Amino acid sequence: MAGVDEAGRGAWAGPVVAAAVILKPEAIPSGINDSKKLSRDAREKLYDLIIASAAAVGIGEATVEEIDGANILAATFIAMARAVAALAVKPCHVLVDGNQPPPLDAPLTCVVKGDGRSLSIAAASIIAKVHRDRVMAQFDQFAPGYGWAKNAGYGTADHQRALDMVGVTPFHRKSFAPIHKLMTQESEATY
Repeated sequence: MAGVDEAGRGAWAGPVVAAAVILKPEAIPSGINDSKKLSRDAREKLYDLIIASAAAVGIGEATVEEIDGANILAATFIAMARAVAALAVKPCHVLVDGNQPPPLDAPLTCVVKGDGRSLSIAAASIIAKVHRDRVMAQFDQFAPGYGWAKNAGYGTADHQRALDMVGVTPFHRKSFAPIHKLMTQESEATY
């Protein structure tokens, strides 16, 4: 059985990332919990332990272009399907965090607040969050000033200040209201 969760749905910049994890019952690392309830250090340590001990781990991303081209829910489903497809072991069943079933090539059950109710979903939440944080830290090097190494592309005051001063980057989700509004204001100001 695989657990699936995502990270980054509400961010203003960067991809949405999903992970699928099949845990070995005899080798489940201690301390697995909803990634939002863990410190950054705890997530980093558990990430390594999960990668080392799980039967399979798959990671999938949906790009900013895919998010803007469809919508965030559709892009999340794309990332989840990619994560399940990336598993080295085909799951016989998938537990998905949330209440909407993505189109997967496996039987699935949606589990509301699953990252607090299922160890495999919680493990997937850790993998997705750490992977996405690392991606955003890399993007921070190409677009300094937005604070992505700390805020992971979410709408913080530092991120908003940088948008106001520097503008929108190719890493931003142009379909998201704060970014779209800023771009609309910029285009109106040029006329």
